[in-house]
Amino acid sequence: MKKRILAAVTYSAAMLATMACTVPRKPMTVAQLIAANPELSRVASLIEQTDLAESFRNPDSLTIFAPTNDVFRALPPAVVGSLMNDPARLKALLTYHVVPGLLMTVDLSIGRVKTMQGGELSLSRAGMFVTADEAVITTFDAQASNGVIHTVDKVMMPAC
Repeated sequence: MKKRILAAVTYSAAMLATMACTVPRKPMTVAQLIAANPELSRVASLIEQTDLAESFRNPDSLTIFAPTNDVFRALPPAVVGSLMNDPARLKALLTYHVVPGLLMTVDLSIGRVKTMQGGELSLSRAGMFVTADEAVITTFDAQASNGVIHTVDKVMMPAC
């Protein structure tokens, strides 16, 4: 009798574990994925501050070249202050890091791509070494339900 109870409990536990692993999770949007990444908390707060979060939640595919917190910390304080005091310039800076459409690693090649801001990013590639303008892509292909995020090692400044 004890063996049957033990077998039933073991079977039930195994079934619950299997079910927990197979329950589909709702995919995150690029906005949610950025917000969930502690290394991108600065970008996440700036997205919220500039009211871009809704744009990043829409179903249209986006490719985000996201600077990490360390990259923002490396900016001169005068540049940061200037951006914080000019919401239009801050929004232009953030949207310069966004390309409409889905650009996975295999799609990143030499050429120019139009940004959400209206400017163009220059992409270069040598093997797995890829740059956008002068920023090196350090992490590739963080997939979201509506796009992909690549982290970069530099804040890219649009032409004025």
